[in-house]
Amino acid sequence: MRCHKADRLPHFESKEELYREILQQVFDHLGVELRAELAMPTHAGLGPRTLLSVAREDPAAFTLLWRHAAREPQFAAYAAELRSISASVVRQLSELDTGDELIDAWHSEALFGWLVEATLIWLERGDPARDDAFVEQTSAGFRALRSALTQGTALV
Repeated sequence: MRCHKADRLPHFESKEELYREILQQVFDHLGVELRAELAMPTHAGLGPRTLLSVAREDPAAFTLLWRHAAREPQFAAYAAELRSISASVVRQLSELDTGDELIDAWHSEALFGWLVEATLIWLERGDPARDDAFVEQTSAGFRALRSALTQGTALV
């Protein structure tokens, strides 16, 4: 007897349970990709390349996590937690430390939000054959935005 792929899928008690599993899988995959990229000799394009790699593998799940989950009442806190963890990673890897906790948290959230939105837009409208150009330009944009944000550390 042949085993169909559907026969191997885990059973979920609810739609909410399935939704949460999809969100966690995308987030976990991002972690795996990030660690793999960090193990490479050069980290050029680290954030954009990591996000786009995961997004290309499952565009619907990536979009679900970063665009829709935060708007769903039963997933908003969970999505916010995942976003906060991701922003903390951006903060650590970007060495954002002005000494002002509020400003540093805002910088990391703004930078991560920009990366995610750039990736979502490219995922919707970009040409996969030009993904390397996306990574290069998004990396340059990230560095420019980081520089602009950290020019002055105090909000007046």
